[in-house]
Amino acid sequence: MQGHRVLVADLTGDTVRAITGSMVAYEGKVAFKSAGMGGGDGFKAALKRKVTGESISLMEMSGTGTVYLAVDAQDITIVELTNDVMNVEASQLLALAGDLRTDVKFSGLRGATSGQGLFTTTVSGTGHVALLSAGGPLIALEVTPQYPLVADPDAFVAFRGALNQSFVTDVTWRSALGGGNGEAFSLRFDGQGVVYIQPEER
Repeated sequence: MQGHRVLVADLTGDTVRAITGSMVAYEGKVAFKSAGMGGGDGFKAALKRKVTGESISLMEMSGTGTVYLAVDAQDITIVELTNDVMNVEASQLLALAGDLRTDVKFSGLRGATSGQGLFTTTVSGTGHVALLSAGGPLIALEVTPQYPLVADPDAFVAFRGALNQSFVTDVTWRSALGGGNGEAFSLRFDGQGVVYIQPEER
């Protein structure tokens, strides 16, 4: 069940993972525990997160009852995965339900001269993923081979499908819109899939 800014998770003996600290209330006999290193996906995932700096801290909720989840009054969108993979910013992930695993993926180098690597969290398998967005509901943009998409990295939340992500230096539009200092870059997506962005920049 999904609210605008509150996720209502009904537990019937199953387990749901959510971002640590996102529980705002609960009813019933619900047990909470840390999902452990790697968000419940083992030592290898934990080590990879430590090395890459892509941080995610999950708690496990199990039992019978109802848990209410929210983070900073952000909007919540639920996306269903069926033997699929989603790449998502760790800070925009709220909860996972079903047979889903998380990992860290190298996204490429940020710009041609910085040499800085960027990483995203991957969620794979079958289940439901609850995503957060600031400034309003998530916007789903379809990408086709004929129409690639360029997005502001501060508005990017997630993508799924057969998409190739690359970084492009694009000073022109950022300068025109009064963007920040330093090397400006954008995210480019080519292929077939969906990119989710939020209306407000991080």
